[in-house]
Amino acid sequence: MKNQACANSGHIGCEKPDGKVDTQRRRVMNIVATSLVAPLPFASTEAFAQQATTLLVEADAESDFKPLRPSDLAVAKPLLVFPFDPKTGTPKNESRLSKMVVVRLAEDQMTPETRARSASGVVAYSSICTHQGCDVKTWMSKESVLACYCHASKFNLFDGAKVVSGPASSPLPAIPLILAGEFLAIAAPPVKPGE
Repeated sequence: MKNQACANSGHIGCEKPDGKVDTQRRRVMNIVATSLVAPLPFASTEAFAQQATTLLVEADAESDFKPLRPSDLAVAKPLLVFPFDPKTGTPKNESRLSKMVVVRLAEDQMTPETRARSASGVVAYSSICTHQGCDVKTWMSKESVLACYCHASKFNLFDGAKVVSGPASSPLPAIPLILAGEFLAIAAPPVKPGE
């Protein structure tokens, strides 16, 4: 019945009454499929990724925003940053809740989970203390921890920003990083404590 309907419709690609496939339809479908797929290998996956890439810039910069490279950071010197949209050329600094702290650390001292979220030894966390929302930005070199200046909560950045001491009850949310070319970029949304 299907073959009879096709034969009566005159559509290209229907099975012919003799049971053979319509080769003209097959050729047309191959041309259409090839034209849809052929451009894909030429589309740069890196260019596509960079279109949606969120880079990082210093929080104190007021103009002339320069995306950060790992080499811009001194070891164990925290820096407050904002996400930066290279398409618009502006930081996403409308809310202080977007502020992050980045620190370059020795990768061999990081836990595997922390190392997996880092890029060239640079880790990123929310800079908003989980206790009462103060900026967390003070590096205590003797203890190798990041401290909140308001109430002295201390966080171990080598181990997922877990609380070492103080009134904070949960780690700082981690922001996974990648390299977009030579620049630091956000790889994914923040990782909630415990994930």
